[in-house]
Amino acid sequence: MSTAIEIAQSRSSSAMYAGRPQVLLERSWLAFRSTTWVPIFTGFIEPVLFLLAFGYGMGNLVGNISVGSASIDYTMFIAPGLLATSAMNGAVYDSTWNVFFKLNESKLYKTMLSTPLGPMDIALGEITWALLRGLVYSIGFLTVVSVFGLTPSVWAVLAIPAASLVAFGFASFGMAITSFFKTYQQMGFVTFVLLPMNLFSGSLYPISVYPDWLEKIIMALPLWHGIELVRAFWFGNINSGILVHIFYFLIMIAVGLFVTSHRLRALFLR
Repeated sequence: MSTAIEIAQSRSSSAMYAGRPQVLLERSWLAFRSTTWVPIFTGFIEPVLFLLAFGYGMGNLVGNISVGSASIDYTMFIAPGLLATSAMNGAVYDSTWNVFFKLNESKLYKTMLSTPLGPMDIALGEITWALLRGLVYSIGFLTVVSVFGLTPSVWAVLAIPAASLVAFGFASFGMAITSFFKTYQQMGFVTFVLLPMNLFSGSLYPISVYPDWLEKIIMALPLWHGIELVRAFWFGNINSGILVHIFYFLIMIAVGLFVTSHRLRALFLR
């Protein structure tokens, strides 16, 4: 009798977190080895194609652009913006569409929660895998642009942890939002939000070209904060403003983890 009570108490105490998110990473790695390497490869190629098309294509027409008091080669200007965008896209893909399928189609999370795993284990495991995907994109892209001579200083290596923070923020928030979606039509909202962020957040040109009211709206978007954070490290412009961008993503991560874990518990541990 006492043994049964101890087991029940142990299960209750680990209802949210059992300390085994690595199980999710192991499963994701096995899936990656079989089929999912294809979209990851294409995700890495996409920012490189943008760099070639806009940087070396349109860049020849644009020349240098003015950012504050500095004049920067257009191709070098867009490189960190594309790096941040690549980290975002890699993280969002895994934390939205893949999560949606496991949540609503295969019911994989429901099966997992019938084991000692808790909602926080699933949230941390899936978000960490999305973070790793964004990290791989970032390292690959930085390698390519380094070969092209687009890294102005050794400070550019710090763009990798910056891009990883961006990926972590988008992954956690993306999974939280996806937990509320029930249909593929609702998932279209993800693309609806990502498209304008990709176009208007300053990856391809400074947002100073917009009216003041629109510029303020853009500055509230997470991708703008990500691009500014990566760009600051890229060019070695280290100042107190970086802390604002870091704090922005720390809030995204905290909110995403909290909402995701509680949503999974509400859905499957009733």
